[in-house]
Amino acid sequence: MTAPHPSPGITRQILSIVFYTFIAFLCIGLPIAVLPGHVHDQLGFGAVIAGITIGLQYLATLLSRPFAGRVADTLGGKRAIRYGLYGIAGCGLLTLLSAWFLALPWLSLALLLGGRLLLGVAQGLIGVATLSWGIGQVGTEHTARVISWNGIASYGAIAIGAPAGVLLVEALHFVVLGPALLVLALLALAALRTRPDVVIVKGERLPFWSAFGRVAPCGLGLTLASIGYGTLTTFITLYYLERGWMGAAWCLSAFGLCFILSRLLFVNAVNRFGGYNVAIACMATEVLGLTLLWLAPTPLWAMIGAGLAGFGLSLVYPALGVEAIRQVPSSSRGAGLGAYAVFFDLALAIAGPVMGAVAVHWGYASIFCGAALLALSGVALTLWLAQRG
Repeated sequence: MTAPHPSPGITRQILSIVFYTFIAFLCIGLPIAVLPGHVHDQLGFGAVIAGITIGLQYLATLLSRPFAGRVADTLGGKRAIRYGLYGIAGCGLLTLLSAWFLALPWLSLALLLGGRLLLGVAQGLIGVATLSWGIGQVGTEHTARVISWNGIASYGAIAIGAPAGVLLVEALHFVVLGPALLVLALLALAALRTRPDVVIVKGERLPFWSAFGRVAPCGLGLTLASIGYGTLTTFITLYYLERGWMGAAWCLSAFGLCFILSRLLFVNAVNRFGGYNVAIACMATEVLGLTLLWLAPTPLWAMIGAGLAGFGLSLVYPALGVEAIRQVPSSSRGAGLGAYAVFFDLALAIAGPVMGAVAVHWGYASIFCGAALLALSGVALTLWLAQRG
C-alpha cells in the first residue's frame, strides 16, 4: 500500500484543530506545579489532600470518556470542544473564587476541587473531540498524523504551562491563576466561533462498551506500554535519591525531548509500515530503554535509557490507535477514540500504586525491570494481533 503524502495543507488543517488541545493542556499545565504547594502550605492540608486535588482531575477525565465520545459522535467535534472550553472557563471562575476565600480553608478547597472536576471533564471532551474532528477533516488515512500532532500539542503545552504557572504565581500571587484560565478559554471560544460547523457522520452509533470491546485488544497493548511512562514520571526522583544521584529532572527532559522528536521525525511511519509493525518496533525500543534505567550504573546511562524509552513509546499510541479505530464505524469514531483513551488513563492510574508496591519490596530500580517486562508483554500481544489480523 502506498503511504499518503503528508502535504503542508494537511498539516495546517491538523494544527488548526489541535490548537484547542494545546489551549486545554496549557490550562492543565498552569496549575499542576502550583496546586500541591498551595493546598499544603497556604490552605494547611496534608500531602494526601494535595494528591487528591491533582488526581481528581484525572479521575474526572477517565469517567467522562463515554460521555465525551457520545457528544463528539452525535453533536460534532466543534460543539464538544465548545462545551470543554466552557468547563475550563468554569474552572477558572471557581479557582478565582477559591483564591478569594483563603481565610476559609475548607470552602476554598471545595471551590478548588469543583474546578478540578470541571477541568477533568473538559480534558476528556476536548481530547476526544479534536481527534474525531481532525480525522473527519483530513481523512482516516491521516489518523496517525492527527493522533501524533495532538500528542505533541498536549505534551508541549504542559511543558510550557507548568513553569509559566509557577512564574505567574510567584510574581502576582495565586489569585492570578483563575483569571489566566478564564482568559485562555474565552480566547479559544472566540477563535472557535469563526470555524465552520462540523459535518456529523450518520450511521450506526455503537454504545460505549461495545466500542470498548472492539478496541480492547489494541488498548491493552497501549496500557502495557504506557505503564513505563507512568512509572518514570512518578518515581524517577525517588530512584535518583535511592542511588544518591542528582539531576532527576534531566531524565524527564530527555524522555520528553526524544518523545516529541520521534513523533516529528517518524509521524508518517505508521502509514508506510503499518500500525502493528511500528508498535512492535517502538515497544521493543522502549523495553531497551527501561532495561537501561533498571541497570544504569551512572546518571548518564539512566538519562540515555529515559531517552530511548521516550523515543520508543512516542509512536505506540498512534500506531495502535490506527488499528483500534479501524474496528469501529466512522459514525462511532468518537466512542472508539474515547474507549481507546481509557487504556492510557488506566496505565497512569495503576502505575503509581502497583510500582510503588514493587518498590517497597525490591527497591526503586526494580520498578523499571517490571515496566520493561510489561512492555515486552505488549510486544508479544501485538505480534499475536498482527498475525491474527
